[in-house]
Amino acid sequence: MPETPARVYHVITRMIVGGAQENTLYTCALLDKQRYQTRLISGAQTGSEGSLLEETRTHGIDLLVLNDLVRQIHPLKDLRALIQLYRLFRQNQVHIVHTHSSKAGILGRLAARLAHVPIIVHTVHGWSFHEHMSPVMRHIYILLERWMARFTHALIVVAQQDTFKGLAAHIGEKRQYQLIRSAIPLEIFDVRRYHRDAIRKELDIPIHTLVVGNVGRFSAQKNPLTWIQTAAEIARKNQETFFLLVGDGPLRPQVEARLRDLGLQDRTRLTGLRRDVPRMLAAMDIFLLTSLWEGLPRVLPQALAMGLPIVAHRIDGISDIVEHGVNGYLCPPDDINALSQSCLTLIENASLRQQMAERARASVRKDFDLRTMIAQIDQLYERLLSQEQNSSE
Repeated sequence: MPETPARVYHVITRMIVGGAQENTLYTCALLDKQRYQTRLISGAQTGSEGSLLEETRTHGIDLLVLNDLVRQIHPLKDLRALIQLYRLFRQNQVHIVHTHSSKAGILGRLAARLAHVPIIVHTVHGWSFHEHMSPVMRHIYILLERWMARFTHALIVVAQQDTFKGLAAHIGEKRQYQLIRSAIPLEIFDVRRYHRDAIRKELDIPIHTLVVGNVGRFSAQKNPLTWIQTAAEIARKNQETFFLLVGDGPLRPQVEARLRDLGLQDRTRLTGLRRDVPRMLAAMDIFLLTSLWEGLPRVLPQALAMGLPIVAHRIDGISDIVEHGVNGYLCPPDDINALSQSCLTLIENASLRQQMAERARASVRKDFDLRTMIAQIDQLYERLLSQEQNSSE
């Protein structure tokens, strides 16, 4: 370890309300300040998903916003962002650059390489390539990830499936991968802290009805229109069920239109963006997720910690945490019949819901404790810094 605190710069494309961003925020805020001097570099873009920029500052994190660090491909801005990052790393003699998300992962790691930063780490919050993009773009992203992996000292994955997916695409070597779960503050996600009836009254949801819910962005990845179609099928067979959607995003107009078309608007509550996610989860009985691709979304351990059985697609890292028939059900993607039937099975069987709720809480107690995540990142940094020091002697 350096005699003075190691300078660690985290780079992320944008600090919207999302799992990768919360993971990065907690990492910067909770690492030992006597051993690590952390700085967070983010682009300025936010959007309908909401912003964590002010919350980042509230946590006392040293935040630098680069206007040229944008999500979309923009050659001129990308070049300027690369140069700005390079200069920051060189001028501040950074020990570790830790990147998050695909765009920042490319520019940040390349700038760190050019600036001769001793240690480069990247967290894979779900790979940038997936089956729902064009084959050409998928191949380009894989090539870029292979190139970056050549000079990345560690690839943190939040789901074991991302290790298998990366190695299958010939990205890096097995020794580079380390599984570190994207953890949550478990003490906050404890259903005993919240008054369920009061929250339902606030949301205008009948106290004794069953609620199927979701927390997430209204985006193509999260696939909210399939969610609503599933809700319609549930409602057709069970006229008492209510639905709760927490979040916002670019597909909000389509979501509202589909709810009207299917006659669900009176039985569905759209809360918009909420930062009191545990309270919103406390109002639910079943958590339904219809994402088309994911790493391992943080909302799943949050929902499980609150004792919610999960119904979700059998994709990517979701099967890392949802065990079919134990703490939830896994269904083929876009199989509305399987999704709705799984929810109805839980709706119609109170004892099964209770059993799964208990298993759900138990399934996240160890691996998703925030203290465990921070300790694992600390250990990784310490090991890489020791290796670097030994190699330079």
